[in-house]
Amino acid sequence: MPRPRDKIRDFPGKRWLNVALRTIHIAGLVLLGAALLGTGDLRHGALVTLVSGLAMFLIDTWANPAQLRETAGFGIIVKLLLVGLMVLFPAQAEPVFWLILVLSTLISHAPGPFRHRRLF
Repeated sequence: MPRPRDKIRDFPGKRWLNVALRTIHIAGLVLLGAALLGTGDLRHGALVTLVSGLAMFLIDTWANPAQLRETAGFGIIVKLLLVGLMVLFPAQAEPVFWLILVLSTLISHAPGPFRHRRLF
């Protein structure tokens, strides 16, 4: 079922803000991956990833509060929590990193009816 697009909020520059945040987010992921390979500080990469991911999530939730009940929105909450766990339990950071990567890929490339399925 297609999502109704008429109830999504917008503001000038939202697209470019999301592009900038996504760029920062990817840089954070690279820092995080580098730290897992022994080059850098896990906390710095996790912080950049967490803050940029949270900012994108908050903008998307403001624009479409219904996303919180959908698979994609709920998946973002899970991923943000997992990034936080990486900092709290650095010994488990590598498998959690790969779990986040797999979840991100599956959810973002899944068909729309799956991504936007209402969970509750």
